[in-house]
Amino acid sequence: MDLNQITIPSLDVKKATGFYKTLGMHLIVDASPRYVRFECPNGNSTFSIHKVNELSKDPGVIVYFENENLDELVKELKGKGIIFTSDPEDKTFLWREAHLEDPDGNQIILYYAGKNRKNPPWRIN
Repeated sequence: MDLNQITIPSLDVKKATGFYKTLGMHLIVDASPRYVRFECPNGNSTFSIHKVNELSKDPGVIVYFENENLDELVKELKGKGIIFTSDPEDKTFLWREAHLEDPDGNQIILYYAGKNRKNPPWRIN
């Protein structure tokens, strides 16, 4: 089994589309204003956004995007006006993460884990 896509909710798909294009996603389906779909710059996964009339009050979805050059990516995105809630930081679980929110408040984590993403020292065999 392979992950096809993650779909997140948005009150304003057009505004969200601009945000994710700035992050580096490649738009491959444009059925705005109700739905868009992106191809991730690396790998085979896709990412989509669908229009909702109301956002959940729960914490909702957290989306992780991995990038080998995390610190450089964060610097580049800040230069494009993207606001981060936390700068890149080494975590105890051996990942380096930076946190931000999209225009709808969905939590986005840009990170680098390398081999530790699927094979941390505590992995169960």
